[in-house]
Amino acid sequence: MTAPAAPGIDVEAVLAPLGSMRQNLHATYVDLHAHPELSFEEHRTAALAAERLAALGFVVHAGVGGTGVAGVLVNGDGPCVLLRADMDALPVTEDTGLPYASTVRTTTTDGVESGVMHACGHDVHVTALLGAADLLGRGRSAWSGTLVVVLQPAEELGQGARAMVDDGLYDRVPRPDIVLGQHVAPVAAGLLGVHGGPAFAGTDTVDIRLVGRGGHGSRPEATVDPVVLAASTVMRLQTIVSREVAAGDAAVVTVGTLHAGTKENIIPDEARLGVNVRSFDEAVRGRVLAAIERIARGEAAAAGTPQPPEITTRDAFPPVINDPTETERTRGVLAARFGAERVIDPGPVSGSEDVGILATAAGVPIVYWLLGGWDPEAFRAAVEAGTVDQDIPSNHSPRFAPVPHPTLETGVEALVVAALDRLAPAAPA
Repeated sequence: MTAPAAPGIDVEAVLAPLGSMRQNLHATYVDLHAHPELSFEEHRTAALAAERLAALGFVVHAGVGGTGVAGVLVNGDGPCVLLRADMDALPVTEDTGLPYASTVRTTTTDGVESGVMHACGHDVHVTALLGAADLLGRGRSAWSGTLVVVLQPAEELGQGARAMVDDGLYDRVPRPDIVLGQHVAPVAAGLLGVHGGPAFAGTDTVDIRLVGRGGHGSRPEATVDPVVLAASTVMRLQTIVSREVAAGDAAVVTVGTLHAGTKENIIPDEARLGVNVRSFDEAVRGRVLAAIERIARGEAAAAGTPQPPEITTRDAFPPVINDPTETERTRGVLAARFGAERVIDPGPVSGSEDVGILATAAGVPIVYWLLGGWDPEAFRAAVEAGTVDQDIPSNHSPRFAPVPHPTLETGVEALVVAALDRLAPAAPA
């Protein structure tokens, strides 16, 4: 089922080479997956992207915001469309069993030995964006306007988009009329998920240092035990969403790290918690953050700590708000291309993305959608068995393994048709 993206643009001609690109797309994806790089360390990935874009005739700006890459293809008069992909991987030890699984190792900033893995699918994003840039570059005789592609670092820290903007991204590339992009998800490959309004949650990281008074494990009465304090604080934090957030609102509070002690018979001086918050509404966000601070201070006071806890909020970035009108337009284009049954509304996603900063900084709308990446038969079987949560690994899992095909082809095609819908038809020869 096909439809022209705009009158006068021969979409089929632009997409015609896609079939012959399958091997190259696969090779690029496998290479990126086997060579993941952490946030702001994406030097190899950035170099590969810059080389590919330059070969396609893009004007390339490298080192934007650290390791970011932006390519510009000016192709006559018309709108400017920005397509974005993120590049960074995670400190996760891969357990997929894939022949091209990552064997990269690292030591994190807090001294933890770990593998490095594309556990969130950014290798899919980069591959699909480079494929779309290739097709749009080859097919430039069909459209008019300006194409900007952004390969962004450090999405996992929520810092990469802001770093690129602060480093003068929009002084180097034209200000776009719209920002478009996608994120691979653990749903059946071939599906696309588009939701208008609040689409991805905003996020905050809260670090809590609970200060006790250490001593011998045999004499707890002479100490203020921060391990017990940490345990009570963790449990109390889990009441925020269930007891302080209205049923019609949405929030997530997760304690992802808890560090205390060095030996089983030593009561330590302190414990540290790393708390992650997801929210879609600023009022809800404020209520949750206030509750975290109140609970941490209250539990510390109840434990009789020698000093109040130290509470620091960092790595905060806002929700992605898809422009409702522009989202419906993109949904229509994708449905016309792929069939309405393959374009679903996933509702708001509790995961977070900093891509919205690129749109907000430019003062333009954004449309950001989900790209299905899981084996369709495995996903169908899990749905029928009611075991999706158990059998289909989520993003950030060491077993997260999108199938390359048709995920890559769908991702390339979706970016191309969405971009062509915004660009102008080429002027008659």
